[in-house]
Amino acid sequence: MAGYHQNLDQQQAPAFFARGPSPLARLAFFSALSLALMATDSRLQYLGSLREHLMVVLQPLQLIANAPSMLYESTNEYFSTHHRLLNENQLLRKQALIQAISLQKMKTLQLENTNLRELLQANQSLEEFSQLGEILHVGRDPFTKKIIVNRGSVHHVVEGAAVVDAKGVIGQVTRTYPASSEVTLITDKSLTIPIQIERNGLRAIAFGHGRDNTLDLPFLPANVDIKPGDKLITSGIDGIYPKGLAVATVTNIQTTPDSPFARIICVPTGGIENHKQVLLVSISQLVSTNSSVSTNQPPENTDTSVTTAETVKAPLMKASGQHKKITNSAPVTAIDSSTPNKPNAQD
Repeated sequence: MAGYHQNLDQQQAPAFFARGPSPLARLAFFSALSLALMATDSRLQYLGSLREHLMVVLQPLQLIANAPSMLYESTNEYFSTHHRLLNENQLLRKQALIQAISLQKMKTLQLENTNLRELLQANQSLEEFSQLGEILHVGRDPFTKKIIVNRGSVHHVVEGAAVVDAKGVIGQVTRTYPASSEVTLITDKSLTIPIQIERNGLRAIAFGHGRDNTLDLPFLPANVDIKPGDKLITSGIDGIYPKGLAVATVTNIQTTPDSPFARIICVPTGGIENHKQVLLVSISQLVSTNSSVSTNQPPENTDTSVTTAETVKAPLMKASGQHKKITNSAPVTAIDSSTPNKPNAQD
């Protein structure tokens, strides 16, 4: 019995959980295996098709797992979309009614304008040409505000053309090349633009500040009728910029007791450094033809006939003054220049 108990004591109790390799060994093995698989996949690209087939197999499971959330989102979107569409429909109906009334007024004004121009024989003197351009790169000089666009002389771009975007004027074409053009921004200190205050029609000239992408309105008196928030538009008196384009907004007005002028700072309305596509607008002055001038002027034979009539009319008036009885008894039209001896016979 003593030997039997001794053998039982020598046996070890079995472990409850079977333990394999150590955690450090497993970490090293799986890390090496992962690196080997990634290197092989990057070289041979053999796991791409396997991933595609695996995604095809797992896609139904993903749809089933996402079905509750998709159902909730679809229901919520249905009711919210229905409510939003009703509101948009009502708003669009209102806008359509307002725009229809405005369109009727515009047609009436257009007809009146056309009628007045026909009565005054005044034709439209300016014609605009525009084309779309794209900014290639910014000028290389860091001390100037210039950009290069992909439209040049082969695209009928001329120097002086205005460059605008959806919000307002951003610059002017100052140099043209065959396939590109150089545009100077309105914030450059070498560029000026004639402007007009939209609120009161006051005209002035805006100068680019150069450093902080702003504009200045110099040489205006301290008591000038300009307020912060006033919008500046092109006046069109220079024949370069079309009239009515947005230029800038007044942000700050500074006055000092020792200066009679005010310092007016404006921020450009257009995206000076934001957009890539711009519009190049040029204006050409329509020159009247010689035929239209000749139709407005009377011909030479008419001038001579008028002169002859005036020379004949003078002695007739003199004769009517000297012989009142003759002019009262006979009309003046009876005395014609073709019978010059008749007054002598009467005398």
